[in-house]
Amino acid sequence: MKKKIYQFIFFRLMGWEIKGTLSPEIKKCIMIVVPHTSWHDFYIGLFARGIIGLEMNWVGKKELFQFPFGAYFRWMGGEPLNRKKNENKVDAIADVFKNKETFRLAIAPEGTRKKVDEWKTGFYYIALQAGIPIIPIAFDFGKKEVKISAPFFPTGNKEADFEALGKNYVGVTGRIPEYSFVPKNNHSGV
Repeated sequence: MKKKIYQFIFFRLMGWEIKGTLSPEIKKCIMIVVPHTSWHDFYIGLFARGIIGLEMNWVGKKELFQFPFGAYFRWMGGEPLNRKKNENKVDAIADVFKNKETFRLAIAPEGTRKKVDEWKTGFYYIALQAGIPIIPIAFDFGKKEVKISAPFFPTGNKEADFEALGKNYVGVTGRIPEYSFVPKNNHSGV
């Protein structure tokens, strides 16, 4: 019933579409959501997740998961990040993947809602270390579509891989168009 309500609001009232699919067989992945230009991305993601119907996750510092919001954040797919003394974030998140049967991590590689020219690299190194695919997801406010692209397995050649991943975002417009991510070395392609 809840899925039908999400579909009615998202497709009929808001006029959005979802293009592509996320296979339930992919139990572990990093979903990079681009562009991240506005707080509106949050509810677009919630609707898409509700319609797709698969568990999707995010990480946050362990302090966020204390009373009174801890149970709610876990219910929303959150996983507390408890970094050991000398452990970096990449290692800590890669460990989360090792300890979970299903973990589909959503990340905005821009790291902010403001205009950036380059992505942060943590998601890439987590995927390499955990041996999992990266799923490019575009929130295109210009076309009113959530575009889910094919899984991409990083090769270790970061520059070439970022160029290949960037092709999924050519022409994609964020909620605040001037903050939209434009892939490097490309005005019509990457």
